[in-house]
Amino acid sequence: MTQRVLILCTGNSCRSQMAEALWETLGQGEWQSESAGSKPSGYVHPLAIRAMQELDIDISANQSKLLDQFRNQEFDLVVTVCDNAKDSCPVFRGAKQTLHWPFDDPADATGTEEEQMVFFRRVRDEIRNRIQTYLDGSLS
Repeated sequence: MTQRVLILCTGNSCRSQMAEALWETLGQGEWQSESAGSKPSGYVHPLAIRAMQELDIDISANQSKLLDQFRNQEFDLVVTVCDNAKDSCPVFRGAKQTLHWPFDDPADATGTEEEQMVFFRRVRDEIRNRIQTYLDGSLS
């Protein structure tokens, strides 16, 4: 049976978008992932798209979504990936488990595009490692 995960952050433009795609990929068909934000940015950050393309994962057609559209849905797991989302997101009563995994916000990166990409790659890889560890059963 396929499990469902909802990944939440504030803008749903970077961290949660990357996590959604990584969870789909790493979950190998055993997980359906969604992502949303408490205050959606209205776009997926171009450098998040680029960082994921480096892993041959295309998120260019993704859209930032408001968490309200998922409020009455059931999830096996809800993960917040930023402190703002943890504090501002409602309790998902249909969630069997809720976790908080804070990651730095790559949208805050400064410098040249390449310097910003270093930040995006680091966060992407931290998210990937955390998801993989969870899926391997080592983290709860």
